[in-house]
Amino acid sequence: MTDIINQTVSLINDKFLGYILMSALIAAGVYFTFATRLVQFISPKKMINLMKTGIKSGDGKGHISSFQAFSISTASRVGTGNIAGIAIAITVGGPGAIFWMWLIAVISAASAFVESTLAQVYKVKQGKHFRGGPAYYMQTALGKRWLGCIFAVIITLTFAFVFNSVQSNTIAQSMYKSFDISPLISGIIIAALTAIIIFGGLKRIATFSAVIVPFFALSYIAITLIVMIINIEKIPEILALIFKDAFSLRNIAGGTLGATIMTGARRGLFSNEAGMGSAPNAAATANIAHPVTQGYVQAISVFVDTLIICSCTAFIVLLSNYADLNLEGIALTQAALSQTMGSFGEYFISASVLLFAFTSIIGNYYYGQANIEFLTDKKWIMPLFRILVTAMVLLGAVAQLHLVWNMADLFMTVMALMNITVLFLLRKQALDVLADYRRQKKAGVQEPVFDPANVPSVQKAYAWQKQ
Repeated sequence: MTDIINQTVSLINDKFLGYILMSALIAAGVYFTFATRLVQFISPKKMINLMKTGIKSGDGKGHISSFQAFSISTASRVGTGNIAGIAIAITVGGPGAIFWMWLIAVISAASAFVESTLAQVYKVKQGKHFRGGPAYYMQTALGKRWLGCIFAVIITLTFAFVFNSVQSNTIAQSMYKSFDISPLISGIIIAALTAIIIFGGLKRIATFSAVIVPFFALSYIAITLIVMIINIEKIPEILALIFKDAFSLRNIAGGTLGATIMTGARRGLFSNEAGMGSAPNAAATANIAHPVTQGYVQAISVFVDTLIICSCTAFIVLLSNYADLNLEGIALTQAALSQTMGSFGEYFISASVLLFAFTSIIGNYYYGQANIEFLTDKKWIMPLFRILVTAMVLLGAVAQLHLVWNMADLFMTVMALMNITVLFLLRKQALDVLADYRRQKKAGVQEPVFDPANVPSVQKAYAWQKQ
């Protein structure tokens, strides 16, 4: 019976809802790209300045900085999909899938900007911290708490429980294959580390993410650069292969171009999560002067995830003799890196899987926390929630998760479609807030400050109202 349910849900996801979700996310990205007048195409200098400002934006009183909020969302985005998913995309869709992954990331960054800006506008203050996200702007801006409650339940189940159990399972399997460590032992260790961090609250989660995410992302980039330098003569050939395969007449004639585009699009969108309603939960936590600033920072997070981290895996695989390895997923990435780096490559990928997956667990947990706080303010709920998350991490390490994973895909599709619909309903507010920011910049204001009184379409922006 379980197998029948699993196959049915998988079929619905792959043949029906998957295409609807892809179409909706791409349509939202294209619309907001033009509606915001190419907001995501900011100069590298401005990008760097935003990150510098973000690091300093915490006020030392318990408020989370823009960079820490960026790190929490990046922690969730950068997971095993950046290593295993990209390898699968190449074997299934060919090298051309990488081009479509890049293109979709650039387009969808506009959606990430809009949802994170709205999360900032409609955030609320709880003690020393801010919290917010789609559930909050569904309640405040649309006046539909029931809709926010549905969203909050779905995202909590999907990210804090299901996705975290899958990430834990991936770590445990990787440790078993590479070091012959029992999945139960791995599960106990992962669960204990998870508990230490999440029971420390938002500040500890933010501090952990702000240290680990940049460190390991830079390490992964550094290893990739070494591989590229060693194979420098192949780089032009690889770039040409990516673009040639993306528009290959052979793929058109063989009817496989659609698969190439779809594979790249799905990998890009599912990796960077732009428009899906997850990252805004982290974006809302930042203590900043204007919502648009965090919108820009979260758009940058999409680029970091897809254009940098995912591309690193792509180049590691494409610079190897991947077609002859007859492998897929993490095993392919390990074997590809080992061709250049020897046995170190296999161990490095295992370590990458461990840390990328573990940071995802922490980021995913926070999405659940923000939405549990939306649903109820009862004090005993949060400790219980943290215990349940820790238990799911342990269970995930030793369980078979095929049905749970397929159900999570179904829930995530519903969640994302809800968020995209609300983004369109609130597009005027988001665009007016952006216009306010641009007016101030044009007037020579170095760091624009948001006052909802200057944006008539924005009502009930309680966290921004002057006391």
